[in-house]
Amino acid sequence: MAESPTPVATPLTTETPSTGTGDGLEARVVVYNCECHTYQQVIALFCQCIPGMTPSKAFELAWKIDHQGEAVVFTGEWKQAEEIAEKLAGGGLRVAVQ
Repeated sequence: MAESPTPVATPLTTETPSTGTGDGLEARVVVYNCECHTYQQVIALFCQCIPGMTPSKAFELAWKIDHQGEAVVFTGEWKQAEEIAEKLAGGGLRVAVQ
């Protein structure tokens, strides 16, 4: 008579993944390329809507969006990220909060 295989225990989950609403430091604002704004318009919106944004950093992000299709323009507290995304979308940019 052959031995039956030893049952394998399923590991228990010890941590629950955060959905971005726990510690508040989970959100990212992503801007997508849309071919409908000039660099100057995007830079102005970034400097207006994103705390601590400088024109040189805004240009780097605009270049990345133009050449790579998207860029993370803000990472921080979920509520603040939603507010920033709303302002950027109000300026006509394609955005998402992740």
